[in-house]
Amino acid sequence: MQSIMAFIKRLIELPKPGEETFFIWGARQSGKSTWLRHLYPAVFWIDLLKSDAMHRYLMRPALLREELALKPVPFVVIDEIQKVPALLDEVHWLHEQKGIRFALCGSSARKLRRGHGNLLGGRALRYELYGLSAAEVGKDFDLVRMLNQGTLPRIYESSNYRARMNSYTADYLKEEVMEEGLVRNLPPFSRFLTAAALTDTEQVNFTNISRELGISRETVRGYFEILSDTLLARMLPPYRKRPKRRLSLADKFYFSDVGVVNFLARRGSVSPGGELFGKAFENWVFHELNCYNSYRQRFAEFSFWRLSSGIEVDFIVNDLECAIESKSSSTVRQEHLKGLRELQEEHGAIKHRIVVSLEPTSRITADGIMIVSVHDFVERLWGGEFF
Repeated sequence: MQSIMAFIKRLIELPKPGEETFFIWGARQSGKSTWLRHLYPAVFWIDLLKSDAMHRYLMRPALLREELALKPVPFVVIDEIQKVPALLDEVHWLHEQKGIRFALCGSSARKLRRGHGNLLGGRALRYELYGLSAAEVGKDFDLVRMLNQGTLPRIYESSNYRARMNSYTADYLKEEVMEEGLVRNLPPFSRFLTAAALTDTEQVNFTNISRELGISRETVRGYFEILSDTLLARMLPPYRKRPKRRLSLADKFYFSDVGVVNFLARRGSVSPGGELFGKAFENWVFHELNCYNSYRQRFAEFSFWRLSSGIEVDFIVNDLECAIESKSSSTVRQEHLKGLRELQEEHGAIKHRIVVSLEPTSRITADGIMIVSVHDFVERLWGGEFF
């Protein structure tokens, strides 16, 4: 397979060089540096992953100001900015006093926030790069491949993806967690990652995980926050407006990359027809929604709806602008539509009710529920039809 990164166009829209100062965040290996080098090939570039560069600026952040005084440039890229938070004070001054604009790239703002790093007080735009979306892969998109290997470009394209994923998770534990000082004791966090993977697409019960791992509930909650802050995962809150019946109110949890879930949960290969494929499919639908929402700057809010009886709708967009169910079935049956119908009975008119499925051809039911194929879902979503 030809290297994806050799030809793929990422759909995130970033400012022209020197136009804005901005942060671009994203999980490790989501392709941030590769895409920035593609967009800005001839600018002043500082790579803090290089130990010599990191130590130079760590010892004397003012070097940045002195270097740019000698060689004035309109635009600077700083990769892995969280490694030297003090550089942000220099960036702030250069932005304000010299009109220099910066692209500030990193995998986590947690260290900056906890160390009271200067996040430039609203002067910088914020972007997030995700793993590959189906829309970016285009005609070469392979659902089964993505649900097994995940969305991180180098792993999605690899013929030896299990070895790459093993290295990825090991590097994450070593570099992102231990070296950044996010946890003091690695073994409990390693066990937690497996427990979190088993929780993917499910509501989180901090107490049960705490009991299972033998660590405090607050420690478990803190570990989930680390995954969110390092952009490896996100929480999905429940939809709570105008309830007539009792709702289930715990957040749901999703890893940002389904390949990471598969590896940590030791799933092996997932294939259509199995329960694990259904969970991976739901994770992918949420991933595609997040990519579209971020790259097209829709600023939509996502939630899910679940009655205490267990009836559920996977995703609610804004205030019932759109309700989406993921069903990894080649035949969507009446029982698969129960959640969407109960939601409408509870709340009245909903602009779009959608089931994303493995059916080969899209259709619409007599009461207006759209049952869409995978490729039709991607086309309609990115075409702006749903929100």
